[in-house]
Amino acid sequence: MRRLFKRKSLSLLHEEMKGDNRLKRVLGAWSLTSLGIGCIIGAGIFVITGYAAHFKAGPALLVSFVVAGMACIFSALCYAEFASMAPVAGSAYTYAYATLGEFFAWIIGWDLILEYTVASASVAHGWSKYFQNFIGMPIFGIKIPHVFADAPFDYNPAVGALTSTGSWFDLPALVIVAVLTIILVIGIHESSRFNNVMVATKVSVVILVIVVGAFYIKTVNWHPFAPFGWAGLSFFGKTVWGQTAPDGSPVGVLAGAAMIFFAYIGFDSVSTHAEEAKNPHRDVPIGIIASLVICTILYILVTIVITGMVPYDQMDVDAPVAVAFERVGLHWGQFIISLGAVAGITSVMLVLMLSQPRVLLAMSRDGLLPPSFFAAIHPRFRTPWKSTILTGIAVALMASFIPLGILAELVNIGTLLAFVIVCTSVLLMRYINPEAHRPFRCPFVPVIPILGIIFCLVLMFSLPSANWKRLGIWMAIGILIYFFYGRSHSVVPHHKPPE
Repeated sequence: MRRLFKRKSLSLLHEEMKGDNRLKRVLGAWSLTSLGIGCIIGAGIFVITGYAAHFKAGPALLVSFVVAGMACIFSALCYAEFASMAPVAGSAYTYAYATLGEFFAWIIGWDLILEYTVASASVAHGWSKYFQNFIGMPIFGIKIPHVFADAPFDYNPAVGALTSTGSWFDLPALVIVAVLTIILVIGIHESSRFNNVMVATKVSVVILVIVVGAFYIKTVNWHPFAPFGWAGLSFFGKTVWGQTAPDGSPVGVLAGAAMIFFAYIGFDSVSTHAEEAKNPHRDVPIGIIASLVICTILYILVTIVITGMVPYDQMDVDAPVAVAFERVGLHWGQFIISLGAVAGITSVMLVLMLSQPRVLLAMSRDGLLPPSFFAAIHPRFRTPWKSTILTGIAVALMASFIPLGILAELVNIGTLLAFVIVCTSVLLMRYINPEAHRPFRCPFVPVIPILGIIFCLVLMFSLPSANWKRLGIWMAIGILIYFFYGRSHSVVPHHKPPE
């Protein structure tokens, strides 16, 4: 039993930064911030904003973004402390290993695999729809054959069952995942340059939306400001405070926050690249906090603009930003926004698929996964090429054959669980190893970590019960793998315990 809670010492973490079998340190503070922004701004701001305003929160969605942003900021400060202490690959997995022990580290690592893989596939679906909409505009007039335009089945809420779409598979999603996999295998430096271009493009588009759209705001569209109420708290899908939609789901500001939390997924990916940072003790905390603060400000401003341009109950749920410009007669803006959305969602996929192999690399170094495969570093490109290719194959299959609705529901709960564990780990590490060198210290401990835990748990319990069931199934599979392989192959128990 003691072996399950064997912790990984900080000295052992620092040893992993030595030797030839590590990743190249090529990322500065700007590149890390860009990676964070690249993963945050995407499907959340271009797609989910419309749905959440239309069905969950109305114009008060900007308050939902504040609530979700606060949960992320509390967690980000905890991430930054750990990333500065242990600048190696692995993110929350590594932090849990140093504080909670091997079994909990495996749990969070397995959870991160779910988060990044499913999120990548979900975003690939969104990219496919925006891409098809973009090339289908009158200026191009290109239409993907229906058999290659979607997943072969989808969930129909009207009948409560899976129905056929008439498609064979989603070809655009398959192609974009294949292209990004090749880019990622070639190298992190090249991937970072590609991401920087994509980030510059979509941030420019977001600023355009804010500046131009501000001239078309009608304040009457903000009334009523909170048509669904200020609450929306639920427990395992059962509303305990606030209004309820006709289908039984909670609505209100908190319900909106639980939904649009997906828009913030990405800042934690910065910590998975700590081993590739030039000056990780300084650059990683800057990258985490700067990317989150910048994106939170942009989210709030965009929400103010689009809810002022179009009444919340008339907002398009598939392409809310582009359609808002179309409805006020700015067709040129619709074209630019659609192009920016394609670029923006591309960079989100890039960063998510870039992060996944780094988590697998960290787990395989500890023997919990086969190191001959998952820890293999390409001799020329210095990237975890085998696990990158495997990640690409898994994401391509899921994005091509599984509908967006089923995939997206798994993403938020996995991310929130990771945040809860990181906040808990900071508290424990302050108690276990108070004298450890902390280049960046989370302020106001224990208040900040405790607030992070509370905010994330509130949002977790506000998710439908189906999310918890699917998470339970995934975790059961992971526990079996751990006891049949990981526990007997772990290398950490052979090292001396931390002093």
